[in-house]
Amino acid sequence: MITTDFVPGSPCWLDLGAPDVRAAAAFYGAVLGWEYEPMGDGGDMEGGMFRKEGKTVAGLGKLTEQGARSAWMIYHSVTDADATTEAVRRGGGTVRVPPTDLDEWGRMAQYSDPLGGQFAVWQPGTNQGVELVDQPGSLCWTELYTSDAAGAKEFYGDVLGWRFSDMELPGGGGTYTLITPAGQPEERMHGGVMELPKENLALTGGRPYWHPVFAVDDCDAAVARVTEHGGSVQMGPEDAEGVGRLAVCLDPANADFVVLTPPSS
Repeated sequence: MITTDFVPGSPCWLDLGAPDVRAAAAFYGAVLGWEYEPMGDGGDMEGGMFRKEGKTVAGLGKLTEQGARSAWMIYHSVTDADATTEAVRRGGGTVRVPPTDLDEWGRMAQYSDPLGGQFAVWQPGTNQGVELVDQPGSLCWTELYTSDAAGAKEFYGDVLGWRFSDMELPGGGGTYTLITPAGQPEERMHGGVMELPKENLALTGGRPYWHPVFAVDDCDAAVARVTEHGGSVQMGPEDAEGVGRLAVCLDPANADFVVLTPPSS
């Protein structure tokens, strides 16, 4: 599970780069019940924060990178962004944004793994990360789709200190790799790696990609809101044994995310 104590290696922040900030704010407000709070004077709609019940759950900004697709970026907590950057380089990754100070809030950097999967890190200052997780309308899991799970485990294990455990999916669905931060018990698992053929990674032309999983009270109702407000569904809703009921969705700008209703306790 994801918590807000943000041990090293755990997901601590996420933000969406969207071509139309106003439209994205409206969509996620309708689907997940988020409120959008623009940053800056005069109610600037070029960037800001999503909140749920008054707590920050994600960030939103204008997509400015030429040729980039709209996507969620997941940040992981680190104690030293510069050391992490060197580890990325040693492992064959690419530094997309070098370590950068964001006032007193913290220090961030963005990377690509050796096959092109994009991820980021956050070295906290006064801001530790999001304020609500593992509750309806907030981040509850992270997931990497890649054509090389073994390579991903080697790279991310070296860079972020993760440890991994494999499980076989029912019905011959393949192997799913669970991610746990270094030195943490299994209940602190925060994500997974799924190996897929390159042709199944059409969103990125065969490159790996990360996406967030958001907890919802009712997966089917959330999917109905997705389609009602201009999004689409790639898979589901369907029941996954021991996981819950989930669906893989795209927002109107084709940024991917998952909605999940955990099983009843």
